[in-house]
Amino acid sequence: MALNDNDRSIAGFTMAGHALVHWFETSIPIFLVVWLAEFDVGVALFGLIVALGYAPFGLGALPGGILADRYGTKRLILCCLAGMSAAFLVLSLATSIYAIAVGLVLWGVAASIYHPAGLALISTGVDERGTVFAWHGIAGNAGIALGPFVAATLLIFLEWQLVAALLAVPGFLAVVYGLTASFDPTAAVEDGVDAGPDEALSLSELVSNSRALFASAFAIIFVIVTFEGLYYRGMLTYLPEILHDLEAVAGLAIPEGLEGIDPGHYIYVGLLVVGMAGQYAGGKLTDRVEPARGMTVIFAVLAVLALAFVPVTGMGLLAITVLCGVFGFFLFAIQPFYQNAVAVYTPADSRGLSYGYTYLGEFGLGSASIAIGGFVLGGFSLAAFFALIAGFGLAGMVLSAALLAGLDRFVDSDRPVDADANADD
Repeated sequence: MALNDNDRSIAGFTMAGHALVHWFETSIPIFLVVWLAEFDVGVALFGLIVALGYAPFGLGALPGGILADRYGTKRLILCCLAGMSAAFLVLSLATSIYAIAVGLVLWGVAASIYHPAGLALISTGVDERGTVFAWHGIAGNAGIALGPFVAATLLIFLEWQLVAALLAVPGFLAVVYGLTASFDPTAAVEDGVDAGPDEALSLSELVSNSRALFASAFAIIFVIVTFEGLYYRGMLTYLPEILHDLEAVAGLAIPEGLEGIDPGHYIYVGLLVVGMAGQYAGGKLTDRVEPARGMTVIFAVLAVLALAFVPVTGMGLLAITVLCGVFGFFLFAIQPFYQNAVAVYTPADSRGLSYGYTYLGEFGLGSASIAIGGFVLGGFSLAAFFALIAGFGLAGMVLSAALLAGLDRFVDSDRPVDADANADD
């Protein structure tokens, strides 16, 4: 069915927002490689600093959702876009690691608003939610791939400060576009239901609904998603630096005139592009495979892939590239499964709160692996780092298997699953 004008307007606005959140997010690890060379500090300290930026990205998801209910989704998304862009301007002016820390924290706070506000806007304003969620996901994956690609390419020719400033430009353009966009944010809500601003949960309702959620199977889902976040954030943050230092990658002959190219950056971008196919495949499989079963299998694969990185690094550039491609596929293939698990194991009337907590675990608590991973890389071997990451995958596998084994105890089989709630990162 074709989208109506309101659906198209909301789709364009949220696709721009989703793409830019991940545009900024995945460019940061590319800058990390430059910052480690620019400033005389160890990887452990820089890992802690980057973690301080990523942590608010998740920790602010829950209050971000409440603020969106209180002040309106469009207003919050515009604040998110303006705040992220301003944060990258702060980074462009940084002359110390402390200024970088300030810029990253500002980015994390601003970025935390998007997911709860953007998904809420689609859920209340769009009639064809499934179609718009699909395009919304495609836009997010495009941002995931384009952010590091553009950053890596510009860094060949320009200083990192100017690159950071240039990356902020699309964000400001999106603000201008958003200010001109016209749509009804509650067009899909039934008559008589007030879904506009000023309808935020009271403190007592928030506490009671949260208590009910965590007294159910959602408690296990939350921990599973947190371990997925620990795996995801740790690997994607340090993989550009790890690839940069590998002999097979660093020793690659670069044609004359292109000496500034870092092949590791482009392997990393390729991994993210392959991830788009993984997320699509995972999304299609959620219609056929129980979420707990799918998560069990994919977590097991991710654990094996993490352990395979060290032996494969000695097998040459082709083997490294293939492994990264397979890793990217499965890293993103798991996301539709845990998103669907939230829909399966939570009631519809607390779905927004459920996704708020989901992103708190994924992006907030998951960012702890940046600090932990930096400590391990700085003080121990590369093998120890990948063993740590594999441990996160194994923990997720065990918890997913436990959820699968206790399916009859946790799920009300008479409750229908809302497929439209299967939103993406």
